[in-house]
Amino acid sequence: MSTQTPREVIMARKPQKEGKLKRGFAVMDVDRQKEIASKGGRTAHSKGTAHQWSREEARVAGRKGGMAVSQDREHMAEIGRTGGEMRGLPPGERAKRRLERSSDYKMLSPGRGPHKAD
Repeated sequence: MSTQTPREVIMARKPQKEGKLKRGFAVMDVDRQKEIASKGGRTAHSKGTAHQWSREEARVAGRKGGMAVSQDREHMAEIGRTGGEMRGLPPGERAKRRLERSSDYKMLSPGRGPHKAD
């Protein structure tokens, strides 16, 4: 059993960067971090203090995301090529192809769209 105080335990840890120690969320288990963040989100919503996107904020954010994605010319060419190929197919075949393509992709995080699977 350790006789160190919590402060001594923290101070004894190896610094992440010169002069910096991990504290608070940084030393917590990821699941515990998520649990705490989730509680905070639920509380904010129940109190009515959670951030609500306005139509204008959502429009600006969507525009920024679209501009960032469209910078990748290869990606945009692939989208156009796929759209052109799909357009010429009968509806039943389109659905089948979409399903096949979706199994080749995975979502990395909400709101980021599909990305090639590893």
